[in-house]
Amino acid sequence: MSHPKLLESALYALLHKDDIRGFNQQRPSGHIDLRGGDFRGLDLRELQAQDVDFSDGYFRSADLRGIDLRTACIEGASLAHAQISGTYFPVELTADEILMSVNFGTRLRYRTK
Repeated sequence: MSHPKLLESALYALLHKDDIRGFNQQRPSGHIDLRGGDFRGLDLRELQAQDVDFSDGYFRSADLRGIDLRTACIEGASLAHAQISGTYFPVELTADEILMSVNFGTRLRYRTK
């Protein structure tokens, strides 16, 4: 089992300083690797999360309201007690899978076709 970790990334540091605007301005186009990161308790509203890899991330009590995660990878992430109102999730996730993660902290599993 993977454990959340503090990543050595300038973009990750911006998120931990609650500088969402700075993250959005400095993010490169294309894929951003934030796998396995510790995002506990962060207010991530207004985050531009397109093409961000949050797989195996830990989002306990994070505020994800209104974020568009449709093109982000959050497979294996835990959303225990996160606020998710208005959040778009990848189509590979079922509503039951999301609720299990929010309510019990289970890791998100993408459904296979």
